[in-house]
Amino acid sequence: MNKAFVFIFLTVLIDVTGLGIIIPVLPELIKELTGSSLSDASSYAGWMAMTYSMMMFVFAPVMGGLSDQYGRRPVLLLSLFGFGLDYLLQGFAPNIFWLFTGRLLAGVTGASFSTAAAFISDLSTPEKKAQNFGMIGAAFGLGFIIGPLIGAFLGTMGTRAPFFGAAALAFANLVFGYFTLPESLKIENRRKFSWKRANPMGTFRVLGRYPVLRKFVVVLFFMYLAHYSLQATWPFYTMHKFSWGHREVGFSLAFVGLMMAIVQGGLTRILIPRLGPVRSIYIGMSIALVSYLSYAFASAGYQMYIIMFVFSISGIAGPSIQGMVANQVPADAQGELQGGLTALMSVTAIIGPLLMTQLFHLSTRPGQQFQFPGAPFFMAFLLVLVSLLLVRKPIAVYLARKGNP
Repeated sequence: MNKAFVFIFLTVLIDVTGLGIIIPVLPELIKELTGSSLSDASSYAGWMAMTYSMMMFVFAPVMGGLSDQYGRRPVLLLSLFGFGLDYLLQGFAPNIFWLFTGRLLAGVTGASFSTAAAFISDLSTPEKKAQNFGMIGAAFGLGFIIGPLIGAFLGTMGTRAPFFGAAALAFANLVFGYFTLPESLKIENRRKFSWKRANPMGTFRVLGRYPVLRKFVVVLFFMYLAHYSLQATWPFYTMHKFSWGHREVGFSLAFVGLMMAIVQGGLTRILIPRLGPVRSIYIGMSIALVSYLSYAFASAGYQMYIIMFVFSISGIAGPSIQGMVANQVPADAQGELQGGLTALMSVTAIIGPLLMTQLFHLSTRPGQQFQFPGAPFFMAFLLVLVSLLLVRKPIAVYLARKGNP
């Protein structure tokens, strides 16, 4: 079991490292391939992120359904093989079309996040699920330490070098998993694959059977959407407002990853049991609310680090919600559940990058009299505010089902 958890941790870590690698060099790479300005490059980046997320949306429930029938192991190993090939393709991309194609294929292989989450759920007791899901968050955090640092340093060797490094990592983890990863899903908990249940809309219909998840969907939608103000615009925002280069962007994202790893890998195991899932949700969302507003109006680069430190604590909300939902779903539907949650994230990722990058583009066009590069973060503030107002109802439903006052 320990080797299995190590492999899942490494799988998510390598997946996220690949995503983190591209962020510091993305503005320069897009400008190199298109000859556009920084403001225009942000628009390209939004469409590229949408391409990735569209494929995640389509294939996440397929991967989840396949893992419910055939087991988690073959799906995870196949996804890692696809990741390695995809990074090679992006590394050799001669124009923006091939870079888009690479992100499209990355969306297919990236849909394995749902299978990794289902693997964790298979091996976790109900009391430990929220804490163990935090391990995935820790892998995300470490990936965003390693990835941006690789992107920052290897970026000095050219905008392509980081992709080749990511490919090597993916293939190395594939070999490790082939020899060490056991199967986590018992035969009696498997179910036959169904295209009706595996298509994205079919997954949403199935998930609608679970009242707690149905109530949380709207809240999660706005929270996920708000997050893309950071993911989609961070390098463009900091380069525009503070004149950062790819090294400064990489270092700042590594700091974000470090804070995420500390919170998700350590503090969640301390704070969630002490605070309980309900208070963890309220506190985490309130911190996110203040942080997004602070990002929007930051006036110096060093302030971003202070905000990042505070914002990281908001990470206790996500695992708490995920743990609440997972405990309400039977063992033979955990893969489907995680596929549905990943599909929900992908829907917001289809909308989010376009919304946030277009807000940035429209508020930073050269020669424009009024410029407000913090517009995406202010939009995120509004979205989290709505989520905070709406979250009380699904929490009340959850507590009622548990028989709590």
